[in-house]
Amino acid sequence: MTVDVAKQADRVRNMLRHPGNLLIGGEWVVPQSATSLVTSDPGSGIPLIDFPLGDVADIGAAVAAARDALPVWRATPPLQRAAALWRLADLIEASIEDFALLETLDTGKPLDHSLNYDMPSAINNFRYMSGMASRLTGTQPPLATHPAGLFHSYIRLEPIGVVGAIIPWNFPLAGAAAKIAPALACGNTLVVKPSEQTPLTMLRFGELLEEAGIPPGVVNIVTGDGSTGAALTRHPGVNKITFTGSTATGQAIAKIAADNMTRVSLELGGKSPNVIFADADIDAAIAGAAAAIYWDSGEVCSAGSRLYVERTVLDRVLEGLRKTVDAMPIGHGLEANTAIGPLISHDHLQKVAGYVDHGRSEGIEVAFGGEVVDRAGHFYRPTALLGAAPDSAILTEEIFGPVVGVVPFDDTDQVINASNDSAYGLAAGVWTRDIAKAHYFADRVEAGVVWVNTYGIVDPAMPWGGFKKSGWGRENSEQVIHEYTEPKGVVVFTGTA
Repeated sequence: MTVDVAKQADRVRNMLRHPGNLLIGGEWVVPQSATSLVTSDPGSGIPLIDFPLGDVADIGAAVAAARDALPVWRATPPLQRAAALWRLADLIEASIEDFALLETLDTGKPLDHSLNYDMPSAINNFRYMSGMASRLTGTQPPLATHPAGLFHSYIRLEPIGVVGAIIPWNFPLAGAAAKIAPALACGNTLVVKPSEQTPLTMLRFGELLEEAGIPPGVVNIVTGDGSTGAALTRHPGVNKITFTGSTATGQAIAKIAADNMTRVSLELGGKSPNVIFADADIDAAIAGAAAAIYWDSGEVCSAGSRLYVERTVLDRVLEGLRKTVDAMPIGHGLEANTAIGPLISHDHLQKVAGYVDHGRSEGIEVAFGGEVVDRAGHFYRPTALLGAAPDSAILTEEIFGPVVGVVPFDDTDQVINASNDSAYGLAAGVWTRDIAKAHYFADRVEAGVVWVNTYGIVDPAMPWGGFKKSGWGRENSEQVIHEYTEPKGVVVFTGTA
């Protein structure tokens, strides 16, 4: 099947009513900056649309609109906020095929992934977080050092204020939902900056806000690049920055935010270990290991890019991985049966290829893959590497592509130590039939999320975030309430003056 990308680009232009404007204060306005950017289809390199490069003035206008809308939204009854979030979910669901098409054309990922994973993830997040709007209950702790009966003390949770949300390119709508939904549930307003590489679904999302009952200025959308995100981070009217992306960019954001003491949540990089013990269901573990690293071409922060395999089953696992990869068609995201899509850009393709080429120069064995696919677009073959030293780039740096370093191990404590020998700590997986061993591993591995006999399960009821250089704070679950509220202690004297 050959995809007519030019025809699909026309569909995109017809689908978006305001691609050249910014959403500020409930209106699609002409940007104050005259500069534009272009987003292209990674599967062909064909341009899709031009969109504005928002500048400091645009960010200033958006923050002002968010501040103006804050008193109204924070005073909106919780059930009304919840209803608006649920309506947003319904509206996305009603146009799910359009959203999935936009996501696939923008990111390159297979349409099946966009339609059956990413879009439902966004929808489910809005629905789950709608319930949080009425659960901002605070607590009533008794005072520890003052007489009982003389004071009434309580802690209330208040909206943090204006939230600047900087969205990743690999999960544009799902990643945005994980930030927008809880922020709105807690009574905050937002300025959202989509990735310059994947703005399409956020532009379409902005068209739904009024119909969902979100008041003007509560959610503002300013497209742009890193300079736009920096302007948002620097703005003194922003109370909170939530960012998903690379650790290097997260560190830069933290430094900028420190000037204004702006609160920061960072969901950053990973180099996640995935461990297969010999007593595991090996066939299931092989399938899980393949999905852990090759899903979305490895462009996932929690990708299982370090695969530790008990030595007695190493050959079986490698052969199983090879056969699994051979059965995964490489193609454009809109082609039927595509399992491996392109990488996001030519520059990123060269970066991924450079890691493998450098590994070869160090004597690392390429078990399979290890080459650019000779076709239009930015495709790299699923790759497995053997013999990498513990301090090699293959095992220490986030490649963000379909490349896994495979390492044999001989005992449990050895593999736990190896798993923890990383600057990152986002996720980890372990495959074993021994439940005691599984809990032993989960207790000792340094990761914010641990999967046992599965991999990649992300659910709005479970916290998402990492240890070490994988970030600060958590998304999802009841934990996220603390990311978007300020606790206020109140003590009332009830005795006789």
